[in-house]
Amino acid sequence: MMNEESKIEPHTFILFGATGDLARRKLIPALYNMYLRGQIPADTRIVNVARSAYDDHGYRTLAREAMREFAPKSITKEDTWNDFAKKMFYCQLDASNLDHYKKLVNMVEEIEAHSNTKNRLFYLAMAPDFFATVTQNLQESGLSHTEGWRRLIIEKPFGHDFASAEALNNELRSVFEEDEIYRIDHYLGKEMVQNIEVIRFANSIFEPVWNNRSISNIQITSSETVGVEDRASYYEHAGALRDMVQNHMLQMVMMIAMEPPSRLKNEAIRDEKVKVLRSLRRFSPEEVKDHVIRGQYGVGTMNRQQVPAYVQEKNVNPSSETETYVAAKLYVDNFRWAGVPFYIRTGKRLSVKSTEIVIQFRDMPKHLYFNQDGNLGPNLLVIRVNPVEGMYIQLNAKRPGTDEMVVPVAMEFSQPLDASQEAYERLFYDAMRGDSTFFTRWDEVSLAWKFVDPIAEAFTEKRLPLHHYTAGSHGPEAADNLLAKEGHRWWPVYGQETASVEARLEKETATLREGKNHENP
Repeated sequence: MMNEESKIEPHTFILFGATGDLARRKLIPALYNMYLRGQIPADTRIVNVARSAYDDHGYRTLAREAMREFAPKSITKEDTWNDFAKKMFYCQLDASNLDHYKKLVNMVEEIEAHSNTKNRLFYLAMAPDFFATVTQNLQESGLSHTEGWRRLIIEKPFGHDFASAEALNNELRSVFEEDEIYRIDHYLGKEMVQNIEVIRFANSIFEPVWNNRSISNIQITSSETVGVEDRASYYEHAGALRDMVQNHMLQMVMMIAMEPPSRLKNEAIRDEKVKVLRSLRRFSPEEVKDHVIRGQYGVGTMNRQQVPAYVQEKNVNPSSETETYVAAKLYVDNFRWAGVPFYIRTGKRLSVKSTEIVIQFRDMPKHLYFNQDGNLGPNLLVIRVNPVEGMYIQLNAKRPGTDEMVVPVAMEFSQPLDASQEAYERLFYDAMRGDSTFFTRWDEVSLAWKFVDPIAEAFTEKRLPLHHYTAGSHGPEAADNLLAKEGHRWWPVYGQETASVEARLEKETATLREGKNHENP
């Protein structure tokens, strides 16, 4: 991780897709919050680019409305917002039309002449289909040529398989060097994900036991309560495997499994992450059925409201077999982790929204020291990423007032949500400083796709069944069986036990109501 004292130099931030949903919901609030913390240099300017017909004043009004809708607590002083808004300019253009870039070049050069900077940061907050086109147009127009530094930020997905990702990378590399390309994965900007390396490498109690001699298994969960919503056109082609596993889930596997880097610098950290992917056991399409579960949500109840099945969602093919849930048993075949299963699961329309990592340590020989009534559970280290941020350690202790009764006790640390920066704020800050630690390097992307592609092929060829699960449940039963075969079980994530109780009460209430209706037709 780059030294915190590294300063942000004045630059021109050029945001393509500036009127889109991502810009309004996340990017504008992130930039404004950075401005409030004094992280935006005085001479930095923001040039917003999109096809919609706005002038500077019109776009500033749009941005103000976005703040009012998506980040109302950030705007406490109108004068402060007005000062920030003066840094924003707007250029209307068709990003695929090279002739339109002349206007943008003139605007950027005029702004730079007044702000005394030649550094340029390009952010492509737009559909991936435009990445290559815009990058080539930046070169042809001369925008990518500058006397200062230049950097390019692109959003995922980085292709839809290895071949398309490689083709995209070749297009980008024809204009920008690898160290100028920042592939953003907002999961890597989350407080507790970035905290993993500190938990691991700044605490001497963990390193001696962070291996297959002490750890039984590792579970990584990222569950969502929402359905596909308005992303059906994308999700139908991606599914949970490409949308979540290829990037977010594998990133968390890498953070947990990586070796201590030679130093906490960006390239040293990313080198160790890549070694994890090289050690990740790849499955042939024939082996996928023994290690991966895929599922799709059906009709169910969420917050006491009935919700449709995935195939009933708008713009979804009624006969679709796109997976909305994936669980998998992975192995990192190196000296540290040989034999330790990494269980991952992610899905939509599940009982709770939660992202957690559970490190389960090996059982103690309970029969030697405790009678059969003893409740000697495993030690756990749980890292909570979302919706609460923190961690807890589960230990065993004697229940007060008893002779041998053992109960699990937890030592817990949680931090207030308002104490953490939003993920995009943290990643913008890093990109502006030139710190690429928590951005994805090309070799990470390529190795992740090489791992995922055979699984996607098995899904396409229907080599394993599509398990349906009720919306509002914890997922398909087959995912439980995946662990049970190894003598393990999923640990409840934050909020899951409460949700289970509520689901049971709803079911009991429905049963009683059904009985009454039956008795009194």
